[in-house]
Amino acid sequence: MLKVQQFILVSTLILMPMASIAESDHERARKAVQSGQILPLQEILQKVSKDHPGQVLEVELDQEKGGWVYEIKQLTSSGSIVKLEVDAKTGQVLKQKTKKN
Repeated sequence: MLKVQQFILVSTLILMPMASIAESDHERARKAVQSGQILPLQEILQKVSKDHPGQVLEVELDQEKGGWVYEIKQLTSSGSIVKLEVDAKTGQVLKQKTKKN
């Protein structure tokens, strides 16, 4: 029983900082949307889907030197994986990489 309690305690101590990091990332993104620094993800996806249709697999929001960038990974109808870097303020596609199957 003591080993189980020790395991729970150690797990909690390890995972708590990770939860606060994720929460702070979410909070930074929310504040960036509210302050007008970036467009909401839904709006970005609507803009991108016009010229780059596909099923969204993954989205990341990064703050880089030039500003905020959404990194979007999509699966196209042909089975290719497309990675897009999108200016989070304007919705303009900055870079595109395609991995064909």
